[in-house]
Amino acid sequence: MFDATTRSGGTATATPRAVADPVPVAAPPAPVGLAARGTRVLMSPWARFSLLVALLAGAASTVLLFEPQRVLSDGWPPQWGGTAAALVFAAAYGLCTVAFVPRPLLNLAGGALFGSQFGLGAALTGTVLGAGLAFGLGRILGQDALRPLLRGRWLKAADGQLSRHGFRSMLVARLFPGVPFWAANYCAAVSRMSWPAFLLATALGSIPNTAAYVVAGARAATPTSPAFLIAMACIAAPALVGAVVAWRKRHQLRLR
Repeated sequence: MFDATTRSGGTATATPRAVADPVPVAAPPAPVGLAARGTRVLMSPWARFSLLVALLAGAASTVLLFEPQRVLSDGWPPQWGGTAAALVFAAAYGLCTVAFVPRPLLNLAGGALFGSQFGLGAALTGTVLGAGLAFGLGRILGQDALRPLLRGRWLKAADGQLSRHGFRSMLVARLFPGVPFWAANYCAAVSRMSWPAFLLATALGSIPNTAAYVVAGARAATPTSPAFLIAMACIAAPALVGAVVAWRKRHQLRLR
């Protein structure tokens, strides 16, 4: 209790007992604000998927309202011509493919309006633009919600094929028309396919079929011309080959 007496003869002094440090008390968690909860809900996978569905429904409704196919009968506005018109057509082409407008119709329109060369360039640009836009929307707004649903045998097989062999699978899908353009875009977006593989395969694989439709549209006024007949043969041949390949591969898909 007491320290030893100092050598000078002074009296001993008592040292106070050490006082224990107070135990810190955890502060109560801050309440989550309404804005934070709302942001969490809006950024959830199913909220984003709902936004994707709403955007696509709105785009499809807009197409039905404005009927872009009338450009084949009414023609392109006369004040728009040359390269600028082809670029405007390519941008409209891309937006229309996102809104489920069939690409053959747009390719025919490109050939009828701009001829074979300008029409092909505008159609291919619009194809890659529309595919990239659909892929981005599906990847950002739909992938997190839809991937947990890939449980069926066919769905797992398709997802595995697209994820492991993205470039080859998408190239085949573009070369042999069998899968709708929009369906291939969104299926690829849900898979693990990379952006470069998807865009490059789309650009390369879409050339033959797009060129055939564009040439057919450009030569539609002379349906007996060799160019028109060759174009129609190039349209029919990949479809026939694709149907045969799909028929022969059906047993392998069932066994996976």
